[in-house]
Amino acid sequence: MVTALAVTVACGGNPEDAPTQTKRTVMDEPAAFALPPSEETAAERLNSSPRHGEWVDITLPGSEVPTSAWVVYPEREGPAPIVLVIHEIFGLTDWVWGVADQFAADGFIAVAPDLLSGLGPDGGGTHSLGARDNVVATIRSLEPGERTRRLDAVRTYALSILSGNGKLGTVGFCWGGGASFNYAIDQPALDAAVVYYGSSPTDARPYANVNAPVLGLYGGNDERVNATIPDAEAGMTGKSFEVIVYDGAGHGFLRAQERREGANLAASELAWPRTVEFFREHLK
Repeated sequence: MVTALAVTVACGGNPEDAPTQTKRTVMDEPAAFALPPSEETAAERLNSSPRHGEWVDITLPGSEVPTSAWVVYPEREGPAPIVLVIHEIFGLTDWVWGVADQFAADGFIAVAPDLLSGLGPDGGGTHSLGARDNVVATIRSLEPGERTRRLDAVRTYALSILSGNGKLGTVGFCWGGGASFNYAIDQPALDAAVVYYGSSPTDARPYANVNAPVLGLYGGNDERVNATIPDAEAGMTGKSFEVIVYDGAGHGFLRAQERREGANLAASELAWPRTVEFFREHLK
């Protein structure tokens, strides 16, 4: 039996009349959804994927170096919703490609940009930086305004994809989770945002700009991140903000599914179906 604490901030109306509702949901069985790979199984999953993926270079206004992105297409009839997949602090890795591939398997066009494009040696991105410590140090140098500028360019490209339905959401993990939430503030035209264990924007950020519904998914044993949730709850009063905290799971649980004696896997088996359902609801 898995217990998840779900907190929902009511939508619409006067913020003073929008109470915070807290409920505890107990699920004996996870929904029947395939999960993205873990970090350990990503390479194997990618090698066996039947879906079409391709690299694209996206023009970044004001820069001679484009932003590279990995785009994966679903096998489906009709236009597809689009999910912009924002990587962790570790950059665009095999695991992020695997997450994008699973979004495509679930019926979405997945666009996973390398937000470190042009910041590595000889204008390279994540893989040109070598050791993970170098990637982390470089991504920490990326200013919030520049991050948003790059995401805007990727969003513009993604919405031009002919097989898309014109609806786009963001999902991010760790550093990318915080980026996903902040992008909902910076881009009022965003249709939906999912935050996986990312720190919430500070209470000084203009949450009033957010029009997209936001889903936050957190590990119960991740107090560094979870301590920032109250800022978001206060800022999102009167807006659509759903918070789910999975007991026993740690930071990065979707990537590290094998860890924490089953708690990370149990959290993943609940969080991923909720993510897919959320995007299907808001990107249709």
